[in-house]
Amino acid sequence: MSQVTIQIGGRSFDVVCQEGEENFLHAAAAMLDEEAQKLNGVGSRITESRMLLMAGLLLADRTAATEEKLAGVDKNVFSKATNSEIMDHANQLEVKLRAAEAELAVVKAQNSESIEDKSNLIETNSLRRERDDAVATLRQIVDKFKLVANS
Repeated sequence: MSQVTIQIGGRSFDVVCQEGEENFLHAAAAMLDEEAQKLNGVGSRITESRMLLMAGLLLADRTAATEEKLAGVDKNVFSKATNSEIMDHANQLEVKLRAAEAELAVVKAQNSESIEDKSNLIETNSLRRERDDAVATLRQIVDKFKLVANS
């Protein structure tokens, strides 16, 4: 078990939870705190227990409304579809997938060309630097030979 301190409505509470559930507890406490802060902002001084009760009821109301909306959604859209309708839909999805894969291949190819161009530019610049260094070294050698030859 883990002990966690949470803040709700400007007040601290020490609570216990299962190991690994600390983040969920903090998230739930943040939701409850948000509702409690709204109640504190109303201006009337309410007791801690009443504030927590009202905040909990507001969250429960929001949860009930969400569950009601979800109950109206057909969770299995294919339950009434025929096999041929399902296969048509699967074929459409496959066509979209292939188009997306082709588009991805084009982007990868463009990116690869861009990387090759940059790599070639870096290599060219590196070769230029090496050539310039070699030319400078050869000039120094030639200058030294001239000095030796003139002496």
